[in-house]
Amino acid sequence: MPLPTQSLRKLGFLTIGLFDANNPRPGHESTLDIIALGEELGFDSAWVRHRHLQYGISSPVAILAAASQRTSRISLGTAVIPLGWENPLRLAEDLATVDILTGGRLNPGVSVGPPMRYETVKESLYPDTADIEDFSYQRVTRLLNFIKGEKASETATVGIEEFSDHVQPHSTGLIDRMWYGGGSERSAQWAAENGMNLLISNVVKATEIEDFAQIQLALVNAYRAHHPNGEQSRVSQGLVVIPTDTATPEQRAKYEAYVEKRTPRTATPQGPARMMFARDIIGTSAQIAEQLYNDPAFREVDEVAFALPFTFDHEDYVQILTDIATKLGPELGWKPAS
Repeated sequence: MPLPTQSLRKLGFLTIGLFDANNPRPGHESTLDIIALGEELGFDSAWVRHRHLQYGISSPVAILAAASQRTSRISLGTAVIPLGWENPLRLAEDLATVDILTGGRLNPGVSVGPPMRYETVKESLYPDTADIEDFSYQRVTRLLNFIKGEKASETATVGIEEFSDHVQPHSTGLIDRMWYGGGSERSAQWAAENGMNLLISNVVKATEIEDFAQIQLALVNAYRAHHPNGEQSRVSQGLVVIPTDTATPEQRAKYEAYVEKRTPRTATPQGPARMMFARDIIGTSAQIAEQLYNDPAFREVDEVAFALPFTFDHEDYVQILTDIATKLGPELGWKPAS
């Protein structure tokens, strides 16, 4: 999207799905209601985060299975499933099943690497194999092969039961909707070379450059340079945007305090991995659009999945989503799906 005269093609949103540990159902129902609202507002996609041993969605595939029965059009994605927690064969079965239920609307996003806080959880997750588990890209390759329908076992008939040699159900077309969540040029290049779509978020790995926007632009360029489809390859950008067009004074004060608290972490790389975070973008839709057009990575994509803030209330998400769909989207040249 190099110029403001060109239109944003696909508009999506991302939610973490927070809930109360002592009463988890309302939080999950709120997430499903927000996804349904997204469809009503014309959003092209709704994405859910993945959180283990926290108070956010631990089973996004289950949530999206439920969402598939409350929606009929909107694409449903995961951003992202960390494969270090998953068995690729079993996950392939779950993804294919949900894709069938959605009528081909599932967009699974995945990533690799050891599970977060692995030393504290490995005895529960992999009690017998913790020290030999492979958390490399090979884990993604296994998942992709199973989704393609490659051989997983031997065909057999045991008594009256028949066994397939590949994952069932097989969902044709799902392989083309697989996404990789990349935060480094290496991961972007790997995703491209393996034919995956690319999700870029508000987190990147610092290089010798410590400018978030330039690092993210380098990811997009590396991906496009190595993907067989080049400039036509799919990249979706995710940033936290908080439009305040219809917010109450109380909501604006809450939003501003949230952004102020999170801003210091955006100044320099964080932790041993030298991760960098994008600044949250808050203001009227016109102000947000202006900042987005000044973002060099945004100018290179025509799909976005704006992230909802972590800790807000249901009515806040309704206001933010409504403003994104009815005000910010049009500022970016987007038209709601019918």
